[in-house]
Amino acid sequence: MEGDRGDVKENGTAEANCPRLESSTEKIISENAENICDPLLSQPDEANLTPVEFFVVHNKNKHEVNFFLEKTVSDLKKHLQNILGVPQHLQKIMFKGLAKDDQSLKDIGVTKDAKVMVVGSKLTDVLAVSTPSNQDTAEEKSTSVSTSEPFCRQKIHRKVLDKGVPDDAMPGILNIKEPLPPYPISGMLNKSGGKVRLTFKLEVDQVWIGTKERTDKLGMSSIKNVISEPIEGHEEYHIMAVQLGPTEASRYWIYWVPAQYVDSIRDTILGTVSL
Repeated sequence: MEGDRGDVKENGTAEANCPRLESSTEKIISENAENICDPLLSQPDEANLTPVEFFVVHNKNKHEVNFFLEKTVSDLKKHLQNILGVPQHLQKIMFKGLAKDDQSLKDIGVTKDAKVMVVGSKLTDVLAVSTPSNQDTAEEKSTSVSTSEPFCRQKIHRKVLDKGVPDDAMPGILNIKEPLPPYPISGMLNKSGGKVRLTFKLEVDQVWIGTKERTDKLGMSSIKNVISEPIEGHEEYHIMAVQLGPTEASRYWIYWVPAQYVDSIRDTILGTVSL
């Protein structure tokens, strides 16, 4: 009985303290949500897990990480999201080859002081590639407010279109819808006039936007919208905008997209079916 009274007293004390700590505790939880949600701190069976220290290499930067061998690659991606600034769905974990999300660190052979490579771009880096200059932004806003001109007539896009169809552009075909080819769609241009190719990795639900300088691997679920319009005088090709963020300012413009692939590109990325 005495032990029971002690339990009641302890619980009563805890409950009595709650009102006094509520506001400050909630503030701490709000300010430190990342730490509270950290998988290393929230596991009830933590005592049964095996910690391991290893290194994560991303963009030539090395990070020391302490994680659990029994945790999965997917868990590690969540943990690294705040450390690297790379969204979980944009990460690829490489250790003796590509690691699958459902594999544990023990399964893939991670040991103390091992080096694990992470491939993936920060969303801010991807957006920076497509961010227009201040002059371009002003021109685009002016055009959108004053008129509903087709994309191909707008000054901001004429800078690219006036160079003509790229020599290595894939043939465009009118009035037909074709499925995505088993190879990259290439020979297109971005807003700066650089060459662009689109590679669809359906097995990992990603689309890769490749240029001469870099390849950005984007989770399709992170793309907000895809729009396109035919290019007047070259209707077998389209101007396409892939919206990477919440506003139109995050549109990544692609020129000379073969018309026969436009519907399939949009449907695949957005998960819709055109009728």
